[in-house]
Amino acid sequence: MLNIGTKAPDFSLSDATGSTVSLTALLAKGPVLLYFYPADFTPVCTKEACMFRDRSEDLVALGMSVVGVSPQSVETKRKFAASNRLTQILLADPGRKVAAVYDATALLGFVVRRVTYLIDRDSTIVDSARADLSIGAHEALVERALSRYKSTPSA
Repeated sequence: MLNIGTKAPDFSLSDATGSTVSLTALLAKGPVLLYFYPADFTPVCTKEACMFRDRSEDLVALGMSVVGVSPQSVETKRKFAASNRLTQILLADPGRKVAAVYDATALLGFVVRRVTYLIDRDSTIVDSARADLSIGAHEALVERALSRYKSTPSA
């Protein structure tokens, strides 16, 4: 995983509508909770996406963007978002290039790992979590993010 305190690499990927989204543009609005997940429509990934959906209102109220990244297509992202009423931004990384830059791959880059980063407005990684088969560590990171930005609302 990328180290806390390092600068998050910029990227641009397509979202579920086909629009291009960049980290720089997101950070201009506030901190970013960026999570990588293996695949749309799988049980643990769906549970994770729904957890982020359920917490998005609180996170967005503090100025954060919630962004999920996986290798499936824009069309699959659209269907996944619609079927689960997801409110967060979902980005397609079919070549796994962004996942690789964020050290969120395994097995020679063929598998995306379940990794979450909290990135501050200045693009510094301030927190992270990795847990491949469960979402508990990612839920704990959400709680830390909420606590962090509730105590510093001007962040």
